[in-house]
Amino acid sequence: MIRPTDAPTMRAVTQHAFGGPEVLTVADLPRPVPLPTEVLVRVVSAGVNPVDLKTRAGGGMAGVLGEPPFVLGWDVSGVVEEVGFGVHTLAVGDEVYGMPWFPRAAGAYAEYVTAPARQFARKPAGLGHDEAAALPLAALTAWQILVDTAGVTAGQRVLVHAAGGGVGHFAVQIAKHLGAHVTGTAGAAKHAWLRGLGADEVVDYTGTRFEKEISGIDVVVDLVGDEHDATSTRSLSVLRPGGLLVAVPSGVSPALAEEARARGVRVAPFLVEPDGTALTTLAGLVERGRLAVEVAAVFPLEEAARAHRELAEGRTRGKIVLRVAD
Repeated sequence: MIRPTDAPTMRAVTQHAFGGPEVLTVADLPRPVPLPTEVLVRVVSAGVNPVDLKTRAGGGMAGVLGEPPFVLGWDVSGVVEEVGFGVHTLAVGDEVYGMPWFPRAAGAYAEYVTAPARQFARKPAGLGHDEAAALPLAALTAWQILVDTAGVTAGQRVLVHAAGGGVGHFAVQIAKHLGAHVTGTAGAAKHAWLRGLGADEVVDYTGTRFEKEISGIDVVVDLVGDEHDATSTRSLSVLRPGGLLVAVPSGVSPALAEEARARGVRVAPFLVEPDGTALTTLAGLVERGRLAVEVAAVFPLEEAARAHRELAEGRTRGKIVLRVAD
């Protein structure tokens, strides 16, 4: 059964209008109470993702969340504080991580969140909360693209655009774990690091047209989109016949779909979903040293606006995280 909460309010980063990072403000909000089958998690760290920036400005998941005010964030790492009736997989005191409710509001930029227990998993052993909070949305995106959508198998050739970013650096490692030959596009400063993560080839997109260097690809993980130098459309030319491009930020426009049909290749849109089972699998990869987490910077909750500004610069290696509590 649900126990009474110890405190009526919590600190959270909220916004009352769409706009730039300056709309993010810290406020005291009601502390949530878990419903049956839900847990209350005391948030220690929260990940920051590109979808947060887009939603803050009125794009991204704003159509799902509706008009402000709302609390951004979906990546959570913390400790179970309360359990609702019917929860059998977690107990008070368990350290957990997850991406609850996506694309509905999770409110991760706050001291507490509630969500169904099975949308969380136990935090990888030996991993701090900052690193664990960097995992869920980005690693689930990479896993669900490569395993569930593309069904990548050993020996296939995978191209990851924006390989040095949050999703990208996980996609490189997961594709390599699956036995693929992995090529990534990234700025030159990230090449040695990406090779250390398992990339077989890295192409500097700032100095060459990647389609002139790459061919015979089975799966393109496109984390850039046609809005940036027609990356999706240009990527069709590097696919083998019947190959697949998974378009993450931009989706599949009618023009892109028609071009793919003309070339004899496939395209698919993608949206990540909560998956506690996959999170458990990913935790196992982390614990066995098969999946590394790169955290570029950690900001206190009160500096969420600064974290958004840094991520917007587009040069982040890995993930940015908010520290909510010690």
